[in-house]
Amino acid sequence: MDSAELVDRLLAGERRALARLLTRVEDGGPDRLREVVALLHPHTGTAQLIGITGSPGVGKSTLTSALVAEWRRRERRVAVLAVDPSSPFSGGALLGDRIRMQDHVLDEGVFIRSMASRGHLGGLSWATPQALLVLDAAGFDVVVVETVGVGQAEVEVASTADTTVVTLAPGMGDAIQAAKAGILEIADVFCVNKADRDGADRTVRELRDMQQLGHGQWRAPIHKTVAARDEGISELADAIDGHRAWLAEQGHLAQRRLERARVQVREIALGEVRDRFARLGSGGLVDELAAAVAARRTDPYTAADRLLASLEG
Repeated sequence: MDSAELVDRLLAGERRALARLLTRVEDGGPDRLREVVALLHPHTGTAQLIGITGSPGVGKSTLTSALVAEWRRRERRVAVLAVDPSSPFSGGALLGDRIRMQDHVLDEGVFIRSMASRGHLGGLSWATPQALLVLDAAGFDVVVVETVGVGQAEVEVASTADTTVVTLAPGMGDAIQAAKAGILEIADVFCVNKADRDGADRTVRELRDMQQLGHGQWRAPIHKTVAARDEGISELADAIDGHRAWLAEQGHLAQRRLERARVQVREIALGEVRDRFARLGSGGLVDELAAAVAARRTDPYTAADRLLASLEG
């Protein structure tokens, strides 16, 4: 089945077309990916994109599952893209998140997909932005991307989401680690999960103290939850909606999406340049320029300029 037919079926609400397009995005080559994105892009831009991030063990998957249930009570269609660590054997996702979200498996208003990070250091798969495009075009009201807990590089999720929820847990030193990793700056909403444990109030105080050091126009609200018991989830969902409303009222939603488009265009262009260099291989101009630099007949910047000029030709 060609991509145009799959996209038509997706827009008509066919679930199988959705799954097949996501597989095509994840596993397809650059030409096929280019075709799919070109067909889908005019039909996107309406979904509320939410990133959920945090260290391993804070209960992101349980929290996501509880939020999905809350959004369904509010009659919203929800898609979840759970970016799993890659299997060391197959390169595929370990599917741990889908196993923990079995409560929603029979709900036609929920779609959950695991995607392998395949060693990508940003906590997201390289195909994540394109997969989000597919889910947006499929007509979901809320699209969630839940990231691998990989520490500092996890800030990448902020470039894909309208609202980023940073999840912490008491007793793990998460507030201090978040400050070191720069995660405080990307949080639109803080969630202190497992708040029935000792130290939850202390974690909240630490976050508030750190926020006193400086923040922008939006100060991220801090909410305590016990996702396993569905406590605090409704208030957290309200806070996420509140941030979305504030973005729209202040004109920041359009600005955020403009920045996202800027990042995507830049990354695609850089990827194309890398591919062209890879196709040059060894020998020819690359080796000629390398030899000239090594022999001090030219400098690396001048050599790089010549190489770029050859690509333009």
